[in-house]
Amino acid sequence: MSTSLNTRRPAEAETGTTARTAQTAPKGLLPVVLTATFMTALDIFVVNVALPSLQGDLGAGPAAVQWVMAGFSLALAAGLVTAGRLGDRYGRRRVFGLGLALFTLASAACGLAPTAAALVGARVAQGLSAALMGPQVLAILRTAFSGAAQARAFARYGLTMGVGAVFGQLIGGLLIRADLFGLGWRSCFLINLPIGLAALPLVRRSLPESRAPQRPGLDPVGVLLVTTALTGLVLPLIQGPQLHWPLWTGLCLGGSLALLAVFAVHQHRATTATATTAATATTATTPLVDTRLFRDRAFSAGLLAQLAFWLGQGSFFLVLALHLQFGRGLDALGAGLVFTAIGLGYLITSNTTHRVTARLGERRTIALGGLLMALGLGLLALTAYGAADGGVRWLAPGLFVDGLGMGLVIAPVTSVVLAGVEPRLAGSAAGVVSTVQQVGGALGIALIGLVYYGAGDPAAAFGRSVLALAVLELVLVGLVRFLPRGAHGAPGAAEAHRAHEAPREG
Repeated sequence: MSTSLNTRRPAEAETGTTARTAQTAPKGLLPVVLTATFMTALDIFVVNVALPSLQGDLGAGPAAVQWVMAGFSLALAAGLVTAGRLGDRYGRRRVFGLGLALFTLASAACGLAPTAAALVGARVAQGLSAALMGPQVLAILRTAFSGAAQARAFARYGLTMGVGAVFGQLIGGLLIRADLFGLGWRSCFLINLPIGLAALPLVRRSLPESRAPQRPGLDPVGVLLVTTALTGLVLPLIQGPQLHWPLWTGLCLGGSLALLAVFAVHQHRATTATATTAATATTATTPLVDTRLFRDRAFSAGLLAQLAFWLGQGSFFLVLALHLQFGRGLDALGAGLVFTAIGLGYLITSNTTHRVTARLGERRTIALGGLLMALGLGLLALTAYGAADGGVRWLAPGLFVDGLGMGLVIAPVTSVVLAGVEPRLAGSAAGVVSTVQQVGGALGIALIGLVYYGAGDPAAAFGRSVLALAVLELVLVGLVRFLPRGAHGAPGAAEAHRAHEAPREG
């Protein structure tokens, strides 16, 4: 790792309880932060099964229905980088608690929405609230745990994300079928109320507070640039496929890339100014994203691996749901039940990923997971092209193998990016990682959507899509070779990195 990241002046020591070991980290920490992770993942996917019901109930048109989904994703992606800096400045526990409270309120607003417009507004509020929580979760896991305990914590994080994503459609289908208190689709959002209200009182008791030293500035120019750029990037990726890519989508994409380039130059200048002048963190030159992070090979190469992985995840769930409901004629609940095959494989490996990583190292674990996912997707392609013609049950082997691979990738590909990041930069780094996840998902849906809708026959569309996704997983395997050979989940690596960091309780 670059010495510019490892060398720390005494004044730069991380404030708060950020160097806790597994023995001193509060026992309730993981359940609280992972509850927020589960709710966020669930609300990304559960809405898929609620759309038909809410469309009829609220009289929503096609544009409003699209924005029920797009509003959440757009607000989430646009707010993550800024939210990471807010946690560094004001305290990660404080910002996490605020995000959890707002997310719970926004969920209530979604469930009680009287009109489609009100629902769209509440979904945007949900996305912004989720953005406040997401980077704090990763930063807290990075700073509150060390060594083998950190590997286990990230494994639980990966497990929670996968459960929310894989079982989101099933949970939504069950809630709508149960029609609790006659709530119908509204229960898909109102289910967050008891969960959020139970978790909120535990935030202060269970989470250690941590922040970057000297209250780093927010960099308003950087906030404006990155928020506008990400909005301009994600919006056409979400809306473009449904609208057949009108002119404005291309203009937005081009403009967003230009703004991202301006943002990168601005952040590099701010980082250089801060480093050379030893400016205090309250000055306006404090970067929103410290570009010295990208000098770390594990961080920069790990982000590429993150992008490759998340390019395939959202798009896979989309094409599978379309195939099951339109190609196979299943209803939402039936389609959700098929997803349990992925979930079973995922639960098996995600519960043991930290042990596999400790034995094989992160590089080999990610590569093994990518190969298993490619194999599972190949098996699914065989069912689409008739090599295993016999009904939905023939999808199960491929889905199970794909789930096994997913469980081996999510936690290591996240922890490898953050393991070497200094605690004082944890919030900023977590914001970048979370943004790559969301942008990768939106970009993957747009690209695979072109493949899927480019084929007239539903079976051929599914077959081409999963083959393209299999190739993408092989790209992930290839990217693993760029990760540092020393990147692994064994306790020694993380402890060696922290050997120079003297903890300060606060």
